[in-house]
Amino acid sequence: MIGRATRAEVRAQNLRHRATYILVFNTHGQLFVHQRSATKDVYPSFYDVAVGGVVSAGESYDEGAQRELGEELGVTSAAPRPILRFQYEDAANRVNGRVYSCSYDGPLTLQAEEIVSGEWLDLDVVLERLRHASFCPDGIEALFAVSGSAREREQGVRTRWVPPREHLCERGRPGGAGAGGRLSYAGPS
Repeated sequence: MIGRATRAEVRAQNLRHRATYILVFNTHGQLFVHQRSATKDVYPSFYDVAVGGVVSAGESYDEGAQRELGEELGVTSAAPRPILRFQYEDAANRVNGRVYSCSYDGPLTLQAEEIVSGEWLDLDVVLERLRHASFCPDGIEALFAVSGSAREREQGVRTRWVPPREHLCERGRPGGAGAGGRLSYAGPS
């Protein structure tokens, strides 16, 4: 971390910042896909394959991932498992991120301020929908980074991919409390 800024400053100046991406799977290998609310400051009303968000100042990536999973989906009984470091950049968003995975079959409580709707989808269905709907590009890049398939990403086609068992989260760890205040941002890593 090289400094602190408000969320408004991060967005207005397109500052590089820390963020988490949690790919939530059920035990059938389906991915939870949701539509973001129209009030989101980046990618409003887009579909997203990952829950997560900006890591707060003073918060670790792991703490941020657990907090976001609890806030966005109401999941506090499962711990996201870290998979890889991730960088993403476009005209609206510059991220030093961490990608996590989690397996969960319980009830979901969607955060109305952030999520309009969501559903469990097989990955082949997600990949077909990519051709017709607007998805958050950073979430899609995170998913492809996990699958490790740059060739297929460039071609815009995918085969069915199921995460290895070691990428699924541990169950039963309690959720973490959120940290408020200012966001942290980071320079190139």
